[in-house]
Amino acid sequence: MPQPQLQVLICQSRTCLQQGSALVAAAFLEWQNPDWETIKSGCLGQCGNGPMVLILPEMVWYRRVQPDQVATIVERHLGRGCPGERSEGFATQ
Repeated sequence: MPQPQLQVLICQSRTCLQQGSALVAAAFLEWQNPDWETIKSGCLGQCGNGPMVLILPEMVWYRRVQPDQVATIVERHLGRGCPGERSEGFATQ
C-alpha cells in the first residue's frame, strides 16, 4: 500500500483542545482519504491561534479552524491543491 503524499496535523495540546481541536480532528477523520494521513499531534507551537492545522510537506498552516471549515480545506486544498484564503473564515500562514 503506498504511503499518503500529505500529512494533516491537528494540534491536540491543552490550548487547542480547549478551543475545539478534538472536533476538528474528528471532522478530518470523517473525510479520510488514501492521499493524506490525518494525525492528532502534540503542540505545534502556535498557542493562542488554535485550533491549528498544519499540512505537510507543504508547510501550509490553518489557524482557528472550526469543524464546519474542514470540508473547505479538504475540497480545495487536499482535493485540488489550492490552500484556503483569509476570506473563507480562517487564515493560512
